[in-house]
Amino acid sequence: MSDEERDPSGRDAGRAPSNPPRHTRRLSDKILIAFHHACDQGDFEVAEELLRILEMMLTRRPVSPDVNRRKNMESLVAAHERLWLLRHPDANET
Repeated sequence: MSDEERDPSGRDAGRAPSNPPRHTRRLSDKILIAFHHACDQGDFEVAEELLRILEMMLTRRPVSPDVNRRKNMESLVAAHERLWLLRHPDANET
């Protein structure tokens, strides 16, 4: 097999991988990480949109019972608080 027929990982480019990639984090966790990354970079518009999407995901009716709902909601509230404090730095002084 030539190098052109392999993808960068060395697998055949035309074949599906035999073991699909494992996803170790939930999509909501990845969005929360991206939110914090946007906050760290000072991109508050992106952070706000990511928070809006996360809120939509966490507040819609779950398909199956979510045992982590309380923890997820606490993370959402903490994220809202972080964004508010970043946008209102004077509020930290009191």
